[in-house]
Amino acid sequence: MIRRALLLAIVTVAAAPPGARADYAVLKSGVRLHITGYQIQGDRTLLTIAGGVVNVAAADLSAIQPEDVFTEAAPPASAGSSEPFAHLIRAAAAKHGLDEKLITIVIATESNFNPRAVSRKSALGLMQLLPETAARYSVSDAFDPAQNIEAGTHYLKDLLNRYRGNLRLALAAYNAGPETVDRYGGVPPIAETRSYVRRVTAILGQEKDAGR
Repeated sequence: MIRRALLLAIVTVAAAPPGARADYAVLKSGVRLHITGYQIQGDRTLLTIAGGVVNVAAADLSAIQPEDVFTEAAPPASAGSSEPFAHLIRAAAAKHGLDEKLITIVIATESNFNPRAVSRKSALGLMQLLPETAARYSVSDAFDPAQNIEAGTHYLKDLLNRYRGNLRLALAAYNAGPETVDRYGGVPPIAETRSYVRRVTAILGQEKDAGR
């Protein structure tokens, strides 16, 4: 019923300008809408989407979740390059039995090799560790490349063990959390997570093909 009401509430407006930052509006029904803005008008909330506006009751809106946008806590000299971290990646991969190419691609996707990266969800450093994940793996400084890569690799290995070697599920859990993956029984229907899984596995596949 809510889905039908959403469709009926869409009215035509000018599309958002190119490059406008987008967030997610999460409804209590579980529906997630990719939005470029919102406005509260009394007991209604207007959610701006590409090409229109969705008018919903304020009581039906659970949260507005920002997309991850990386901000630099300090200018990193090594952003965009894996070379300064190659030995750390190699050591962590050997210790935990993972392909170092996988770790490299995850770091590139998570932070673009920026050791000072901070997301809007407070994920930190090269492998974008959430504070609770950093604490679980005894990380005292999430901006320290050695600690960050070791913990992120250990976490990814634990996720692969949890999902019996299923890389897609492990990556989905790394991005959205294992609770979300377990709740949906697979890669969750979250655009950001599905894009993340596709991107990492595609690049990894290309790397392996090039190696052959």
